[in-house]
Amino acid sequence: MDTDSSEQLRQDALAIVRALRQAGFTAYWAGGCVRDRLLGRVPQDYDVATSARPEDVARLFPRTVATGKAFGVMQVVTAGRTCEVATFRRDSAAGDGRRPDAVSFSSPEEDARRRDFTINGMFFDPVAGEVIDFVGGREDLARKIVRTIGDPQARFREDYLRLLRAVRFAATLEFALEPATLAALQALAPRIAGISAERIQQELTRLLTAAPRAGQGLRLLQASGLLAVLLPEVAALAGQAQPPQFHPEGDVFEHTVLMLDGLAQPSSPTLAWAVLLHDIGKPPTAVLSREPDGSERLRFNYHDETGARMAADILRRLKMSTADLEAITYCIQNHMRFKEARKMRRATLRRLVGAPTFPVELELHRLDCRSSHGDLGNYEFLLQFQEALKNEPVLPKPWVTGHDLLARGLPAGPELGRWHRRAYDAQLEGRFTSREELLAWLDRELPPPAAHLPPSDPVAS
Repeated sequence: MDTDSSEQLRQDALAIVRALRQAGFTAYWAGGCVRDRLLGRVPQDYDVATSARPEDVARLFPRTVATGKAFGVMQVVTAGRTCEVATFRRDSAAGDGRRPDAVSFSSPEEDARRRDFTINGMFFDPVAGEVIDFVGGREDLARKIVRTIGDPQARFREDYLRLLRAVRFAATLEFALEPATLAALQALAPRIAGISAERIQQELTRLLTAAPRAGQGLRLLQASGLLAVLLPEVAALAGQAQPPQFHPEGDVFEHTVLMLDGLAQPSSPTLAWAVLLHDIGKPPTAVLSREPDGSERLRFNYHDETGARMAADILRRLKMSTADLEAITYCIQNHMRFKEARKMRRATLRRLVGAPTFPVELELHRLDCRSSHGDLGNYEFLLQFQEALKNEPVLPKPWVTGHDLLARGLPAGPELGRWHRRAYDAQLEGRFTSREELLAWLDRELPPPAAHLPPSDPVAS
């Protein structure tokens, strides 16, 4: 979010607090925006906590949406922007580990003590400029720790998503998990399986795309026990050896950690998930191969294809959107072809560089190389090739159309498709200088209409 948008949200939240105060209610900023401001970060949103009941909020503001009226939560809409306004409340036990069985309205201190972590349990009075801290949040910010408010097992049992949120906050803030909080997390890690796939995927995506060193977040997921429950395919990377001449960094898990740590943040979800899952096909495809010189070497034949299928299963399990799933699995399935870049025909290179996913694929390749053997020759070659095409379309409009081929007696079907591709490849290769030259070649090379012979390759001829 840009600075201007954040400032608009801040002004909206300040106006809401002032309006509630003028009506006789207590009102503060609450939660993450307070934490972020104290850390010198730009808040992405502002929440208001108040003594006003939902019906009071609805009466005071022209546009409101009752997103969680039973829990005292309203959205105040200002110029198309929304601010959550919630009544101070006390939650009863959560029988399903996801939401409280019932709520009752309460005081600011009781409201603070029902929240998840101390660093999220502070209030801020924007009129007086004062922090209201009933839970020791400021001290924990200074100590750089994530600690639950009160008994950690009790806090986690109220909402098991907090198990994953604890790791996400530790990773994105580069904080440590307080020992008792970590111990409770490890004890309750299997309970994360009861949380909806959508909520889990959202938390994992936020961790991968926002943590300054997402690989350390992956280590914490592993140490907490959450990784084995949520992504057993990724947990299986630990201990999977690799050929040291290509991977001096160690096993596949270590390689993945290094790649994630190298992500520029904020990262795109497509790139982050492609990095996380790009080598999950290695453990099931690992074989010890006898080389021509008699030595033995680990190989992972077709691990890219196997990994893409496994990734698709994982992403479906996590309810990832179809578009994101397809983009991520495409990058995984094709990540090994970059090592052949300098041997590719020009037409193949242009198709590679012209693909919508190429920027993600190229960065995936760079991270892959930097986190292993360190050879960036293919990466630099592709950058140069891309630069050479900057003043022309990478994939120009085809000179030859299907109608052109039909007019020359080719029947509709696979044969027409093959000739169309060969004609376009010839154009991309620069073998002809105009549409007329390419059509003249087709007139010479196409088989008689009745023959339907397999086409020859103009580029190879």
